[in-house]
Amino acid sequence: MTTPPPVFSTALQQLVYETFARLEIPFERVDTDPGLTMEDCQHIDAKIGVRIVKTIFLCNRQQTEFYLYVTTDDKPFVTRDFCGTLSIPRVSFAPADKLWELTGVEVGATTILSAILPQSAPVHLVMDRTVAEGEWFACTDGTPTCFVKLRTRDLLDKYLAGRMLQLI
Repeated sequence: MTTPPPVFSTALQQLVYETFARLEIPFERVDTDPGLTMEDCQHIDAKIGVRIVKTIFLCNRQQTEFYLYVTTDDKPFVTRDFCGTLSIPRVSFAPADKLWELTGVEVGATTILSAILPQSAPVHLVMDRTVAEGEWFACTDGTPTCFVKLRTRDLLDKYLAGRMLQLI
């Protein structure tokens, strides 16, 4: 489908589609059963025509620094490599309450599209270089049951304009 859902499940989901319209970003979307695992996402990949990215929400031990890391679904996450590349202390998965507080999503719906929320401003955005170099980008729209596909350039140049994004 190339239209927003008829009813929005969350404030973030509504804001995502309003932002697509305002910035004139074309998209395709597919409604599915919850895509909570990467195995679930493989079935969604077939429906949407590209591979869904893996998005991980991380924090330092003190829970004062947060990172939203976007990578490919087949790349294992190695804390040592991630931290070494960014020259930061060890990170771990952030708690669900911080995910909700800073990105407006629940576990299973983590998405870089939440970067438009004012409360996400302190979250460091990090993306695997291979994702940034791809033609298409596919992720959740902030819900675990709806996935969107858009041109990666539209995401980087329009949607995330003004946000610092580190490529690794």
